[in-house]
Amino acid sequence: MASEKQPYILIGLYQNLYKEKYGRVPTLNKFREKWAMQDVIDSVGFDRAKELLIYYFSLTKNGHPLQFFFYNFDKMDALKIEIEKDKEKRRLLLEETKKMVEQGGIE
Repeated sequence: MASEKQPYILIGLYQNLYKEKYGRVPTLNKFREKWAMQDVIDSVGFDRAKELLIYYFSLTKNGHPLQFFFYNFDKMDALKIEIEKDKEKRRLLLEETKKMVEQGGIE
């Protein structure tokens, strides 16, 4: 189990990201939200939860309710993993194509 401070750290990160995006700090019941954030940490780990919060704020321009994050963090995690895999596949394909071009094409 994560340390007791980790959920509060992530809630603080959420508030900072929200303030950056919208110019105001959202009103939250930190004690209540702590339990849901703890579930996120228990599911994906503290570092991944932090990455997902930052990723969440890059997904859309309008509204970032914390409850939506709690209900969909697992879907965001799966999507982020697929995007990372796709980027790696594309990088390898580009590398192979570059080698073929340098060698004079397909023989």
